[in-house]
Amino acid sequence: MNVPQRSESSAPSSKAKARPEPREQLFTIGDLAKEFSVSLRTLRFYEDRGLLSPYRDGTARFYREEDKSRLILILKGKQLGFTLGEIRDMLATKRGSLQPPTALSLNPEQIATQISHLERQRAEIEEAIEELRAAHKRLITPA
Repeated sequence: MNVPQRSESSAPSSKAKARPEPREQLFTIGDLAKEFSVSLRTLRFYEDRGLLSPYRDGTARFYREEDKSRLILILKGKQLGFTLGEIRDMLATKRGSLQPPTALSLNPEQIATQISHLERQRAEIEEAIEELRAAHKRLITPA
């Protein structure tokens, strides 16, 4: 994709990244939304929270490969039940790391804590399901 020439009045915001290299492959917000099955609103929300920092040309957003890698990590973190604040911390820790670009920066304590948290959630969900099944059964069973 060719990057549009930036006019003097469309300087990027302080959160936005510097102008991309001429040969750098860029992706629009629509490209990322489609590829990762997320909404445009979700991508804008992640940008507002400082998790993604696309190059801005006026109102247009252009994402780099680095942004795609960050989005993979954000979505993996959400899948594993981490908050956006926790994910932001992981992304900050990841900078300069030797780990693959799509590997979360987790320590054993974080993993154990998250497992415990998810197990508690699962128990609460299973209890709620049982309560609903019992209520459903009472309602459909003749007296």
